[in-house]
Amino acid sequence: MQLYNKLSADERAKLIDEAGEKRLTISFYQYHKIGNPQIFRDTLFVAWNELDVLSRTYVSNEGVNAQLSIPAAKFKEFKVHLDTISFLDGVRLNIAIEQDNKSFLKLKIKVRDKIVSDGLNDDTFDATNIGIHLKAQEFNDMITQENTILVDMRNHYESEIGHFEGAITPDVDTFRDSLDIIEEDLKEHKEDKNLVMYCTGGIRCEKASAYYKHKGFKNVFQLEGGIIEYVRQVKEQELDNKFKGKNFVFDERRSERVSDHVISLCHQCGEVCDDHTNCANQSCHLLFIQCEKCKAKMNDCCSDECEEINELPEEIKKELRKGKNDSNKIFKKGRSEALKFKD
Repeated sequence: MQLYNKLSADERAKLIDEAGEKRLTISFYQYHKIGNPQIFRDTLFVAWNELDVLSRTYVSNEGVNAQLSIPAAKFKEFKVHLDTISFLDGVRLNIAIEQDNKSFLKLKIKVRDKIVSDGLNDDTFDATNIGIHLKAQEFNDMITQENTILVDMRNHYESEIGHFEGAITPDVDTFRDSLDIIEEDLKEHKEDKNLVMYCTGGIRCEKASAYYKHKGFKNVFQLEGGIIEYVRQVKEQELDNKFKGKNFVFDERRSERVSDHVISLCHQCGEVCDDHTNCANQSCHLLFIQCEKCKAKMNDCCSDECEEINELPEEIKKELRKGKNDSNKIFKKGRSEALKFKD
């Protein structure tokens, strides 16, 4: 029985090209108490591998958080499979705004302590006691009210390229950083304001809404299905689109265009741009905004130093990478002294 991915990204990309089939990029989440996450993880892997699903999915005692790619022809079969799992029966599936057959190139399902890292250690906190969900039109109506505070629950590199009009966009690197900062900034309005939150697909707001209710906020709301579902409803119902720019996504596409507005700048030259790239120097791998002109000039690197390292022989580059891990703890997304036009 195969329980782990056996193909490289390049091998999988080649198979996708050879198949020539349309694939759908989908995401979903569900908070639920799972007794044995490892057994649940293995069960999902066996079923999804047979359906040619590729994904980055996290399973924990508190539920499941899935982002995946599946052949369009197998979507109904996949939905039937999910409906056989009691707590996933009828779960909302967020279908990507823009499709790309290579949004995911491996089937990765990992067991984690939490499906959303929050840094919380509070046994009295009930993650299921959530706020009120708002559909797109309800959301549009509420954010225009004077007694509403709109908060972006995403990280700085996400909101930098796109956000809702009038939203507070915390300058944070992780979700866990935002929780205490937002509570402190809004502590005077726990009873007299509507706290409305949004994120990419809803999972961070789901936990944040429960957290702020736990902390005493009386009127807590969240955008149902996040930005992805909002855009779908806006198009389907021909509503006014209040989101400006791009929606950052955590797959090979990096973002989806929501409106024609470009609200950010190239971090290297200051030209209007909202395209993210990862530094080509794998021992850096910094995520930053880079225009086409700078990509060509810097060979996809974030600095002269990284460009020099990237031109070294592969054996030397491997030695430089030893003992290093690409993570927020070492390489901050979009934060480097070499980036002259990063606020």
